Amino acid sequence: MPIPARCLKILIILLGLLGGQVPVVSATPQPLSEGWEYRWGDLPFNKDGKPDWSVAQQPEQWHATDIPSNPPGRNGADQVWFRVTLPAGDWQNPALYILSVDLIVQVWLDGENIYQYGTFDKDGRGKFEGWPWHSITLPEGYENKTLYFRVFSDYTDIGLWGEVSLMERSELILHVLQNSLEALLVAGFSLLVALFALIFSVLQNDRKTFSSIGLFALASSVMLLAESQAALLVVSDALLWNYLAAGSYYLLPVALWLMLEQWLEDRQPRVIKLIWTLHLAYAVAALGLSLAGFLALSSTFPAFDVLLLLSLLMMGAITVPRFGSMTAEQKVLVLACGVFSALLVIDMGVAHGFLPWVKVPVSLGLLLFTLAVVIISLRHYAMTQRALQELTVTLEQQVAERTEKAETLLQREQARASLLAFENEKSQIFAEVIAELQACASLDLAFQFLTEAMPKLCNPLKGMMYRRTSSGGYERLAHWGYGGELPELEPVVDALDNIPGPVRLTAGSLGEGGPACRAYKGLVCFSINVEFMSHGAAPESLLLLEAGSISNSGRTEDGAARLMSSINLVAERIGVTLSGISLKEELHRFSYEDALTGLKNRRYFDQLLEHEATVALRKGAPLSLLLLDVDHFKRFNDTHGHEAGDAALKAFASVLGTRFRGSDVVCRYGGEEFVVILPDSDIEGARERAEQLREAVRNKPVVFEGKNLGSLTLSIGVASWPASTDEPQKLLKLADEMLYKAKTGGRDKVEVCPER
Repeated sequence: MPIPARCLKILIILLGLLGGQVPVVSATPQPLSEGWEYRWGDLPFNKDGKPDWSVAQQPEQWHATDIPSNPPGRNGADQVWFRVTLPAGDWQNPALYILSVDLIVQVWLDGENIYQYGTFDKDGRGKFEGWPWHSITLPEGYENKTLYFRVFSDYTDIGLWGEVSLMERSELILHVLQNSLEALLVAGFSLLVALFALIFSVLQNDRKTFSSIGLFALASSVMLLAESQAALLVVSDALLWNYLAAGSYYLLPVALWLMLEQWLEDRQPRVIKLIWTLHLAYAVAALGLSLAGFLALSSTFPAFDVLLLLSLLMMGAITVPRFGSMTAEQKVLVLACGVFSALLVIDMGVAHGFLPWVKVPVSLGLLLFTLAVVIISLRHYAMTQRALQELTVTLEQQVAERTEKAETLLQREQARASLLAFENEKSQIFAEVIAELQACASLDLAFQFLTEAMPKLCNPLKGMMYRRTSSGGYERLAHWGYGGELPELEPVVDALDNIPGPVRLTAGSLGEGGPACRAYKGLVCFSINVEFMSHGAAPESLLLLEAGSISNSGRTEDGAARLMSSINLVAERIGVTLSGISLKEELHRFSYEDALTGLKNRRYFDQLLEHEATVALRKGAPLSLLLLDVDHFKRFNDTHGHEAGDAALKAFASVLGTRFRGSDVVCRYGGEEFVVILPDSDIEGARERAEQLREAVRNKPVVFEGKNLGSLTLSIGVASWPASTDEPQKLLKLADEMLYKAKTGGRDKVEVCPER
């Protein structure tokens, strides 16, 4: 969704919250405040990239903690695991909400990584990527299971920070907006004050004072906006918001000292200028070095916090003795700045773990300062009200117009919410349909199930479903929504010309929804295409729905178009699932394995090569073949015995299994000969794969019964279509010739068939 559209959506929801037209969260979030345990250091990981849970299950490894943040005994450690048992709850679609994490995190449940923020290297470490809030979707059956958190942080703090709660996923955005509402309102109000202060700095004589006040209000409001949880709903780049928050935070003392410089013009001007210049230099240096990659942004906060604390103490030492000589307006502003600074110091203590976590109302301090500026400004510039009355009337008219537009958009949003609820209900049914389809062993069983499932899935939309017959026509399998009547369309259609053309929609082409709803005989046709190994994709089934029922369910033109897009995606997903069933049926003929190595055998290879050659010719995609021979394998058998030879072949087969793509096919051709089919791989790619395999085998010793028997070497022949031949069926012969050339040329080498 474009950023302006996101902002408008959030504005509508906020207006609804303020006006009481959007309900608050119906189910109270459940905080996870008990039962936390931690262990310092990383868990060992197996070769599959998963933690060794046998170590994690040892009770002596874990220690209880009140909160999952900064547990005792860190001693310079930068890796920690937390765990907690998830309670049961009445959630339809549960999600775990975390306010922040220092610094990167993985979440594991039932041995599976269900969430990750940040990138972990091989040592379990990573770099700072921002402080966003986190929403972790929990799978079904999560109740009373242990949730594990893997955390890395080279920052002063480590662990989960702030609120950690279970809640309904559908209500998460409202929860975030409710938490951000106060900060957003204060930030917006302060931005308005900053704007007026900057305007006055241009129009009035006292420019420096207004400029410093405007800078303070602007920096504070940007900091509140960037640190609010709702910011990520507009732009999801957490690091961008952290840079905005850091820049505005680092400029706060600059603005404070500039204001103080204006109020104490005859008192220590050089010292004050030196201090705000130092703060400005730190802000530029910290942000510049972070953007250049020399420093992590997170590492600049502790040093600045120390500098800010010292700066505030110096400010107090300078201001307090001269407080009595200030004007009433200056006193009010100094007190407001003092309250705001005190809240910043408390928030700083919470952020660094010196104080227990609590939501510090920094926005209220800014609101107090902003109100003070507003009151003083109203007092000083009451005479300008007469000139502003006309502007006020204009602004009120604009606000009324925008409010009316907002109400219209809110009504449209409510209609969209209703459509979303409808789609959510159908998505649950659809997930069950797909699960049942995937369990079907054949297309006939799959369509038998779809005949029963489609009426429930499509209700209340009227429609029918057809399947392609052996003669090329289409036969109706089911119809629904017509009561006792029959559809106008015949039960058997001999040609596609008698059926509306398939509708193909994407999320970006919703404008096609109107014309599609005026289709042939009021029907909209969605094609369910199935991929067959023998003859490619074909419209195996057709889903026809009444255009009127789509329009009624969508309520609006945009809603109808969105609904059609969703239906088209459903048809495509069903087609993909049916394609999998079809391919499994056809691939069953090729499922032959070599008993020793577990690889496919020669019979499988012979049939599959013919198939891949046909596919390559049809698609015009390259096809390569590697023919491998283990050098001097008879000598190896004679020297070490046949059992050792079998072990060597198994080890070699395991290397083959890790060196090729999932689309590549490795077969044992016979004895010590192996063959690899590389679809969509040209001759250079095949040569590179062959050389990598040869080197890998040379560097992997054969170990049998604890004894190192040395390593094997390979001779490899490579041929590729269309580079080596104009007939892909000749690839095996050409690869065999290249293999013979490699063996007679000294073995342990790769020979590639020259290009035509």
